Parts: sequence; structure tokens; C-alpha cells
Amino acid sequence: MLLLCLLLLLLPMFFLHTKLRKNQRNHLFACPRKLPIIGNLHQIGALPHRSLHKLSVKHGPLMLLQLGSVPTLVISTADALREVLKTNDFLNRPSLYAAKRYSYGYLSISFAPYGEYWRQARKVCISELLSVKRVQSFGKIREEEVANLISGIRKACFSSNPVNLSKVLQDTSNMIVTRVTFGDRIAAQANGQILEENQRLLGEFWVVDYLPWFGWIDALTGLRKRLEINFKELDEFFNHVIEEHMRGGSSNHEPCDLVHVLLQLHKDPAYGTTFSSVSHIKGIIVDMFAAGTDTSYATLTWSMTELIINPRAMAKARDEVRKVAGKKGKVEEHDLQDLTYLKLVIKETMRLHPPAPLLIPRETTETCVIQGRQVPPKTRIIINARAISLDPNTWENPEEFRPERFIDSNADFRGQDFRFVPFGVGRRSCPGINFALPVVELVLANLLYCFDWELPTGQEMDLEEELGITVHKKNPLVLVPKLFQGNV
Repeated sequence: MLLLCLLLLLLPMFFLHTKLRKNQRNHLFACPRKLPIIGNLHQIGALPHRSLHKLSVKHGPLMLLQLGSVPTLVISTADALREVLKTNDFLNRPSLYAAKRYSYGYLSISFAPYGEYWRQARKVCISELLSVKRVQSFGKIREEEVANLISGIRKACFSSNPVNLSKVLQDTSNMIVTRVTFGDRIAAQANGQILEENQRLLGEFWVVDYLPWFGWIDALTGLRKRLEINFKELDEFFNHVIEEHMRGGSSNHEPCDLVHVLLQLHKDPAYGTTFSSVSHIKGIIVDMFAAGTDTSYATLTWSMTELIINPRAMAKARDEVRKVAGKKGKVEEHDLQDLTYLKLVIKETMRLHPPAPLLIPRETTETCVIQGRQVPPKTRIIINARAISLDPNTWENPEEFRPERFIDSNADFRGQDFRFVPFGVGRRSCPGINFALPVVELVLANLLYCFDWELPTGQEMDLEEELGITVHKKNPLVLVPKLFQGNV
């Protein structure tokens, strides 16, 4: 009898709970079925930007996933992004294990939380470090490194050897960024393997970021040890760089590299709170590499890959470059303004292969309402830039490589166009665009001007990707260069 009474008492509560859960489901975004504890993590796959795009086709352009313990809103179309950011400008960053360590406690612009420090640091970065005038002052470095690149490829032509273009483009991008950041003498001492490991670890899957109580797994797999070894090596190098610059003293002339600029700002009372410690300087230096090196060489590699697959576009870009540069033997920076089709090629490459296809995640700071649905605080916001670039409602034949689509289009990648966001969108867009584009344009133009390119005999091109903080071509791009005789 007691048991029967208890059941009668609990029955209304059960129906009420069921009704509340049903109403709650009606007010949530479409979501794939979840598993206990891990939620939707099992559906992410080795290439998350592709897995999430596939899920969005089935479940809609706004999906509220549960990635471990982290509620995550995934945005997959331009219309959805426009609607979400129309009333919500998510400017905060989530707490991520590797990002926190490498950014010296979130002192980099990329990973700093929204607030006064981030606003001031970004403002200084745009006005002092990456201004148009500053970027132009590094033109000699870009042209020297491109000349070194072309010289090395010419030697391969004489021996009829294939060239691992992925490797030489990576080396060229690294040298440009290290010379610009540290100066010529110290750039020669930089260990490229340390910087490459830094990029790999930032792009790794860290269990602690999704299942904090299982964070010990990262120690078991060796990830934490790798990070600490790499961070120590990187920090020691940064200490050496800063000591060498401080030992060199100050100059009344224009600073010749970005560390000089940062040290001057460090001493300036007007920027005392923004660059109050050496760790602030190191945090900004980390940004220079993430924004300048990896993204540039990835875009160059994918550009050459797509041009090899699309010989008509290759011929059109090559003919334009050779017509503009004439018999000079090289493409110079002032020629770039006349290379209209080359710029379209780069745009189309970044549409199909955005360097960071999921951008850097954002996070809600409080409960917000999107399409009448409540999104809780501490919800991670993922903008799938690649899915947005392949939206058939925005782009005609989106999978096709067709640079001409931009001829009559005002689509722009500088952070204000929701249809095309390879550098991010809004106030959290990447401030390094002015630095990256001249590198990509100058290198690509000279590769097309100086050589004719083809695949080694019997080989086929593939488009397989390798995940990191930047998505690279999984297999190196190996091509056979033939010296163009018309410029000699």
C-alpha cells in the first residue's frame, strides 16, 4: 500500500518532467543524437570542418552540439552567420589548454579574452606592427627571399629534378616571417622544427578542452610532455631574441624588425599597461608566427595545387603575369597591383581552402537568444568558414575552382562579408591580412613567371588534407619545373 501511494505521488511529477523535457527540446536547435559523457564528439572525425559540414547539411546551418561537457553552436551558412552576429557579437575566447600555455596566459591577440587589454593590443598591432607603411618597409626582405626561392628552383631545372614545393614554400614563408620579426642575424638562428611543433600542438585534439575530468589522458598520451618541452625551447629562444635586441641598444632610426618595435612600445609610458611585461611581448610574437607563416605557405601550396588541376586557369594566370612583368626577369612588388586575375586565383583558393576552416572558436559570456532559442553561457561558437564558402545558396557550383566568379562580385575577405570569411569576421577577424597577402601574391606571381609546372610522370594530384591549427595538403606537392625562356 505504501509503495502504491508513493507511485501515485511520483506519477504527476514524472509526467511534468517529461512535458518540460519535451518543451525544452522544442526550444533547442537541431542536434544529432548524443552519447553519454562524450556527447557528439564521436561524430567530429579526423577532419572536423568536413564532418561538421556534413552534419549541417542534414541538421541545419545552426546546430547546438554537445562536445563532451562543452555546448557548441556551429554556424555553417552566410545567412545564419549574418543573423547570429546581427544581435550578438561574440568576442570572447574559450579557455583552451595549449593556447593558454603558448600565449603566456592569454596575452596574444588571437587568444586574449575580450576586454581592455585585447582592445589596446589589437589597436597597437594594427597601427604599429602591421600598418600598411610598416608592411611596405619589409618589401626588400620579401623580394630577397623570393629571389632565393627562385634561384633554388632554377638549380632543380638544370638537373631535371622534381621540387618538393610544399617544403620550399614553407621555408620561404618561415624566413620572411623570422627576418621581419627578429631581424636578419637572429633569424638565421631560428629552429624551424620548434616552430613547426608549436603549430602541430596548437592544432592537436586536447581531451582536457572537452572533458576536463579526463584531462589526465593528455598526460598519458604524451601530449603534455611534448608541449612543455616545446614551450621551454620556444621560450628560451624568445629570451635570447629579446636579450640580443636589448643588448643592441636603441636607435633613432626606424626599427628594423617587429621585436624592436615591441621593445620600444614596452618602454613607452603610453603603452605601459598593454606591454607591461616581457610576457606580453612574447605573446604578441607567437601571434606573428601563427598568422604569418603557416597560413601563407598553406595558401600558396593550395593555389599551385588548384592551378595544376585546372590548366586553363594556370595558363590565364601565367600569361597575365608574364605580360605585366615583361622581360625584367622577375615580378616586383609594384607589379602586383596590375595582376587582376592572380588576385582572383588567390581569392578562389582561400574560398575552397580557407587556412583555418573553423577559425578560432568564440564563446558566449551570458545567456543569449538566437532564433527564439536560448543559448547558455560558456557555449562555444564555431564558425565553419569552409562550409560557408561551399553554401550553394551563396555560390554557384561551389565545389568548382573558378576564379572568374569574383570578377563581378563584391565578395571580400577582410572581415566584413559574411559570405567569405577565411580571415574571420568582425572585430575578431585576423589583423595580419595586410602582412600575408603581399607574401602570397609576390611568391605565386614569381613561380608562374619564371617556370612552367607539371606533375612528375605517372603521378596524379590529390587533395587530401592534414589537420592542424592550419589545414595543409597531407601529401607534399611535388612538381617538375621547366625554366621559362622568354624572360632571359
